[in-house]
Amino acid sequence: MDPEDEPRDNESAGDGDFCSDDGIADCDYGDADFPESQEIVSPLKQNYTILSEADIRQRQEEDITQICAILSVSRSAACNLLCHYKWNVSKVQDEWFANEENVCKVVGLLHNPVNTSNSRKLNCGICFESYDRSKMSAASCGHYFCNACWKGYISTSINEGPGCLMLRCPDPSCNAAVDWDMIDRLAGFEEKEKYARHLLRSYVEDSKKIKWCPSPGCEFAVDFDINSISYDVCCYCSHSFCWNCIEEVHRPVDCGTVAKWIIKNNAESENTNWILVNSKPCPKCKRPIEKNQGCMHMTCRAPCKFEFCWLCLGAWSEHGAITGGFYSCNGYETARRDGMYDESEKRRKRAKLSLERYTHYYERWVTNESSRKKALEDLHIMQTNKLEKLSIRQGQSEAQLKFIIDAWLQIVECRRVLKWTYAYGYYLPEHDNTKRQFFEYLQGEAEFGLERLHQCAEKELQEFLDADTPMKGFDNFRVKLTRLTSVTHNYFENLVQALERGLMDVDCSDPQTSSKSCCSSSPGNMPGKMKSSKATEADDPS
Repeated sequence: MDPEDEPRDNESAGDGDFCSDDGIADCDYGDADFPESQEIVSPLKQNYTILSEADIRQRQEEDITQICAILSVSRSAACNLLCHYKWNVSKVQDEWFANEENVCKVVGLLHNPVNTSNSRKLNCGICFESYDRSKMSAASCGHYFCNACWKGYISTSINEGPGCLMLRCPDPSCNAAVDWDMIDRLAGFEEKEKYARHLLRSYVEDSKKIKWCPSPGCEFAVDFDINSISYDVCCYCSHSFCWNCIEEVHRPVDCGTVAKWIIKNNAESENTNWILVNSKPCPKCKRPIEKNQGCMHMTCRAPCKFEFCWLCLGAWSEHGAITGGFYSCNGYETARRDGMYDESEKRRKRAKLSLERYTHYYERWVTNESSRKKALEDLHIMQTNKLEKLSIRQGQSEAQLKFIIDAWLQIVECRRVLKWTYAYGYYLPEHDNTKRQFFEYLQGEAEFGLERLHQCAEKELQEFLDADTPMKGFDNFRVKLTRLTSVTHNYFENLVQALERGLMDVDCSDPQTSSKSCCSSSPGNMPGKMKSSKATEADDPS
C-alpha cells in the first residue's frame, strides 16, 4: 500500500505530524509508545560469532590437540577420527570409550598389518611392476604399492574433492585409512595445499552450527547459537543473510514464504497468466496470438495463415458486413448473451486479476529493493566523501556527525523490511479483509515515516553540505534527524514483531469487534493504534 493511495487522517487534521517543522520531533507515529532515549539500540543481542580462516584453523587445531591428548593417538589418527565424526569432539570421545575396537575398524585405524614378504623387491598391486622396498609405501594395513602409483592415486583423489579426507587403501578388500602423514610424504605441493583446504572447509561444512557467508568471494564463516530467536546475521564483509535459509535477511517474512516468493518470481506461471490474459489461441494451429491493431480480422503467421475473427474465433470467410464488419461481431454478441463464452471469459478474468495482484506486490517489492541499493550507494558516498566535507564546513568532528551515518543505516534496513512486507502482504489470506486492511494501514504508516526520514537525511542535509560556512540551524537538524531515526527504528521494530506474530491482535472472527481490537492494542504489542476514522473505514467495506 502506497502512502498516497488514500487520504491520511493526521494530515487532514493538521496534528499528530511525524515531525514538526521546527526540527524537534513532535511525533505521533501511529501512536506507538517510543522511549525517550534517542540512542538506537538493537532489541536482540548478537547471537553469532564471525570466524576468519585463522580462527577456524585455530579451533581445528584445538580439537585435534584435545583428541590426541585424551585418546592418546597420533595427530593423523585424530584427524581421521574427527573427519569421520564431523568434528564432533564429544561424539568421538563417547564412541571411542564405548567401543574402541569398533571405532578403529569403522574409521580405518588398523593396528595389525598384513604379512608381507621379507624380500628386497615387492610387486606393486596397481602397475604390477617389481620395485625395491624403499620405493614402495603402505598404509597401516601393510598393502604395499609403488610410490608413483600412490602419488597418482592420492593426486586424483584430492583433485576430485573433499572425499579425499576419507581416502582408503587402494586394495579393494581393505578399509585402512590413508592418513595425513602419508599424504604429506607422497603428495606434491599443490595437492598438499588442496588437501589442507579441504580439511579446513570440512570443519565448517560438516558442522551443524557453522556456515560460510554466502556472499561471493567472502571467506568468513558464522558460528551461530542455534537456540537463538533471530536468524539474522551480518558478516564482516557487510553482507546480511538469514542463517537458516542462506537467503538475504528477510524479517518479518519466514523462510518458507521467502522460498515460495522467490520460486514464484522465477517461475513461468506469471508468463502463462500474461499469455492467457493478452492473447487468444489460433482456432486452427492453437498458437497464442496477441492482438496489436484495432481490426477484428486476424491472420495467423506462416505456415498456418488462417484468417479468423478475434471475438468469436470463427473463420473470417464467414464474416462480413452482415456480421458487423471489421470492428464488431454480431455472432459473438449473440453467443455471449447465450452464455457460450462464460467459462472462457471467467477463466480469462481470473487470470487477469491474479496477474494484476501479483504485479502490484512484485513492482513495489522491486522498487523498495532498488531504493535500498541506492541508499547503500548514498551511504558509501557519505562515509567516504561527504562526511569529511561536512565536518570541515560545520567545524565538528566526524565522530560528532555519526548520527548521519546512523540515519542512513536505518534507511537501508527499513527499505529491506518494507520490501519484504510486500511478499508478506501477497500471501495474506484474501478473505481476511480485517487483517488485510490493518496490515495495509501499518504498512502505509511505515512508508510515510520512512519517507520523512529519507527526505530529512537526503534533501535537508544537502543544505548544510552546500553551505560554505557553518549554519546556525545545524544543531536543530541534528535533533530532528536523531529523533526521526529513533522513532523510525522503534516503529519498524514493532511492525516486524507484530507481523512475525501474524497480527494476532486483530480479531478476525468477529468483524464488529475487530476494528476495536485494532484500536485498543497496547503500544508494546502493536506498532501503532488505528485512529477512529480508520476503524470506521475498516468496518465499512465500501
